[in-house]
Amino acid sequence: MSTLYSPSSAMEDTNHRSKKNQRRRRPSATPTNNDYSDVEDAEDGDPEAWQTLNKSFRQVQSVLDRNRAIIQQVNENQQSRMPDNMVKNVGLIQELNGNISKVASLYSDLNSDFTNICHQQQRSSHNRGK
Repeated sequence: MSTLYSPSSAMEDTNHRSKKNQRRRRPSATPTNNDYSDVEDAEDGDPEAWQTLNKSFRQVQSVLDRNRAIIQQVNENQQSRMPDNMVKNVGLIQELNGNISKVASLYSDLNSDFTNICHQQQRSSHNRGK
């Protein structure tokens, strides 16, 4: 029986970045193993801004980790074909739906924070140039 969703399949499309975007990405700000501590040690920019982004990424990762666990449980329940487990799936899928909305909201907030940080950086560098 096939699984309902594979988190790794959703990530395949993110590997196709343009060369322009690859040049802009900071290797020191690329998290590995859900560890965003290297973001706090960024050489450039405002440490408080990096902390804000780091907090947002941690929140998103937490919800995504929970979603992964929910999806695994839903798949196990589906494969068991037990009526009680099928009933449990209703609540799990509702939680998953809510979490997807939460992730979208967190990414929206992250986008706003990032945009504000960029604007502050531009104003700061523009003011230094005067």
